[in-house]
Amino acid sequence: MRHIRLNTHPAQGGVQAPPVRWGARDPATRGPVVGTVADPARRNAIGVHAGSYGLYRALAIAARELSPDHRPDFTDTAPAEPIGPFETWFDPDKIVSLDPWGARVPELYADKLAAGWDIRPTIAITKAHITMPEVQAAIAAGRLKPDGEVLGPTGDVRVTKAAVEPVWWLPGIARRFGVGEAELRRTLFEHTGGMYTELVTRTDLELFLPPIGGATIYFFGDMARLGRPETKIACRLHDECNGSDVFGSDICTCRPYLAHGIELCIETAQAGGLGVVIYNRKEGRALGEVTKFLVYNARKRQPGGDSAAQYFNRTECVAGVQDMRFQELMPDLFHWLGITRIDRFASMSNMKSDALREQGIDIVEQVPIPDDLIPPDARVEMDAKKAAGYFTPVKPAAEDLHRPKGRGLDE
Repeated sequence: MRHIRLNTHPAQGGVQAPPVRWGARDPATRGPVVGTVADPARRNAIGVHAGSYGLYRALAIAARELSPDHRPDFTDTAPAEPIGPFETWFDPDKIVSLDPWGARVPELYADKLAAGWDIRPTIAITKAHITMPEVQAAIAAGRLKPDGEVLGPTGDVRVTKAAVEPVWWLPGIARRFGVGEAELRRTLFEHTGGMYTELVTRTDLELFLPPIGGATIYFFGDMARLGRPETKIACRLHDECNGSDVFGSDICTCRPYLAHGIELCIETAQAGGLGVVIYNRKEGRALGEVTKFLVYNARKRQPGGDSAAQYFNRTECVAGVQDMRFQELMPDLFHWLGITRIDRFASMSNMKSDALREQGIDIVEQVPIPDDLIPPDARVEMDAKKAAGYFTPVKPAAEDLHRPKGRGLDE
């Protein structure tokens, strides 16, 4: 059995990882994010890369499918489109949950990579085509017209997409939530089963790579327009819903709203603007899919059946809270993109719009989902959200909140 080294104290011997000066204008001065585990002394971040997928890497090593000393070959992996830098990158209070330089690691820290440091990107940017039946239906209905640039004749859409892994700068995270850093560290340590002892023993390490999902950003239109004040921006900020997004479950409006947002993004890109869809991995309001399905059962089996009046209450009874997405960190993605104004925001969520405005991002127009796109079984959700203060031109009538709806357990 190999000797186990605990990374619980600053002095581990050997070459120490460079400190990170968060918000520094020069990336060399800021320093790389080093979260690999082969040499604990050469780390300046708690946790490992790839979020929750880091456990699969460990499993692959345990199964002897992957060498623990493997180093990625970054040949031809550079971003397909450049993003930034923007002034918001250099304000340590604007970006606290991602590394703005994360896509350019092989370029910016080539000397350290050549010297044997295992430094990895936390952002990747590529190009693709997407095809959705809803886009094809919009073409057939005459709402969208192929232009050969953004939208092809068969409904294929040209996009640029970026995958973003979370990188938490703990002092900034604590300030964003209005708690002390020591309290934040202790709570993260205690309520993850003591998974990361460095949270409480290594206060010199200010970065944390949390074992959670990140975000995927889809861009529609010319990326060169990004960051220009005259560029019109359409945006759908979407939190993951596997049941609806992938399998078309009709108990919620997630996929219809996502498709509607994409349609707005295509229209805006064709008019000379830019469309941005941000897809966050926060399944079931970040409560998880098991909790989500338990709530579905509780809603539909309660006396009187599913109702808007009990929509949020049933979630709180099971989970203890109504929502754990904490949109306070979400504006970081917009700061990374240099977006200060959203002209068409495809969302009814007051939590999302409030969080953006609090971070200085203006919303010109908030666009609700059209009524004809709401599935019948999702009416309960829509009435509950409208009554709770979500954006809508028309509030539901009081009697609608107590009317039983839904079709039992069949989705």
